[in-house]
Amino acid sequence: MKTILTTVTFSLFSLLLCNNTIAELFPKHDIDNHQQNIFRGTITPERAWWDLSHYHLDITVDPQNKSISGTNTMKYKVLTEQKRLQIELQAPMQLNKVEQNGKILAVEKLGYSYFITLSEPQEIGKEYQLTMHFSGVPKEAVKAPWDGGITWSKDANGHDFIASSCQGLGASIWWPNKDHAYDEPDQGALLSVEVPEHLMDVSNGRLIKVEHDQQRKTKTYHWQVVNPINNYGININIGDYVHFGEQHQGESGLLDMDYYVLRDNLDKAKAQFKDAKRTITAFEHWFGPYPFYQDSFKLVEAPYLGMEHQSSVTYGNGYQNGYLGRDRSQTGFGMLFDFIIVHETGHEWFANNITHNDVADLWIHESFTSYSESLLLEYHFDQAKAFEYIRGQRLNIQNKSPMVGKYGVHQEGSSDMYDKGANMLHTIRQIINNDDTWREILRGLNKDFYHGIVEAADIENYISEKSGKNLSKVFDQYTLDIRIPTFEYFIKNNQMKYRWSNVIDGFDMPVRLFVDGKSLWLSPLESWKTTDLTSEVAGNNVEVKVDANFYISTLNILGN
Repeated sequence: MKTILTTVTFSLFSLLLCNNTIAELFPKHDIDNHQQNIFRGTITPERAWWDLSHYHLDITVDPQNKSISGTNTMKYKVLTEQKRLQIELQAPMQLNKVEQNGKILAVEKLGYSYFITLSEPQEIGKEYQLTMHFSGVPKEAVKAPWDGGITWSKDANGHDFIASSCQGLGASIWWPNKDHAYDEPDQGALLSVEVPEHLMDVSNGRLIKVEHDQQRKTKTYHWQVVNPINNYGININIGDYVHFGEQHQGESGLLDMDYYVLRDNLDKAKAQFKDAKRTITAFEHWFGPYPFYQDSFKLVEAPYLGMEHQSSVTYGNGYQNGYLGRDRSQTGFGMLFDFIIVHETGHEWFANNITHNDVADLWIHESFTSYSESLLLEYHFDQAKAFEYIRGQRLNIQNKSPMVGKYGVHQEGSSDMYDKGANMLHTIRQIINNDDTWREILRGLNKDFYHGIVEAADIENYISEKSGKNLSKVFDQYTLDIRIPTFEYFIKNNQMKYRWSNVIDGFDMPVRLFVDGKSLWLSPLESWKTTDLTSEVAGNNVEVKVDANFYISTLNILGN
């Protein structure tokens, strides 16, 4: 899908190569990680001239040899004149050949980026396709989903239990594709997955056909996705699955909700997966309609904790509430819901519907989704529990490096994008000070950026515009800096003097205080300001409490 933004592109080739070929510049050796990350993270001219239309991933999964082989037939639309085309496939997977209209195309390899020279003219505005043949033993996940790849495991009955998870490493860890977030296939994808006949594959979208091959003793499952989908969201889940499901009357009609779990876990799943329906209900209230009605919603048991694969959310939380049975907020309220069902489903709105243009802005996915956990509590329980839960998440914040990564080199920011990001959004909600407006903003984001690719500035400017408040310095403070704003004050002669410290230049966030129980809004700056206290709270020993829902520090410099 072509990005909705105006993207500045550049190429390492233009800086280094001039008219040289890749082979001439890098004869008989590979590139270092930094150079590879530039190719991976940059919208090069070899990417920019074509727009993804559709993937057909047609593969055979061999559990015995832990191998995958097959083809990816990729359709694309020509935007500008160009002949070379860039895709990625990471070792030890191998790209065997590339074909277009029956002709084998020339391919140059640099690291795990492949540059394909097209043999025929590519007319602007027209759609073409090419087929990539690949095979190999893909990287095995070490600690999925964080250190991703393919997980090859067994269930309690000795049946193969296999799944993909590749958000950080990228989908090119197991299949060849245009491995950059800025472009998604407008027409979706078709996944054809051949597995041993006693197993089932569950992938994204809707199951349209199952083919049996009695000679090979295999079955091929065909799953169709009609919406745009990010590459890492495309997944395979293979096991001895059983199925049950239900329908949900949602904002856009009847939503099919299907559940695939290991045979022995059916009864537990029927009880635990009740969280799925109430999660959709809460999030449609806050964020608007589920973004992928045509592709349905699925929860699929996986041999790892879980991941937000679009319309095929994977689950491995042990059929228990909390995060692996514990409450990350230490408030007790995290035990009121199944963390993985709620968090990974929240990503259907923030990650799969609204997708970052560059992984440096991954905080857009994780901050809003972490914040969604408290919104579920607020919808189904009460606001007090929700607010206490999100404040409790501050225990997990480290403030060692910024939430934003480095642009153009496939580098995400720190893990603070989860809990600090959620508390940043919670703070912004307090600044806006109108819950109706806040809900309209959250729903508006998912409507106005529907199936869109965004940069941080798009989200930040949208919230500022719709709230009527300039929040640019607030976003910069929390996403680009590791310091927590400190509200410094002292009271003398019935006056309060106050300022911000530990902040970026120009920081100007308003804050709400309670002075002897009475609400007081102030607009501190870095320089001292003064406000007269009313006669009702006059004196130097008044009780001052900053609203705890603001993620800041407080310092009374006189210690009163």
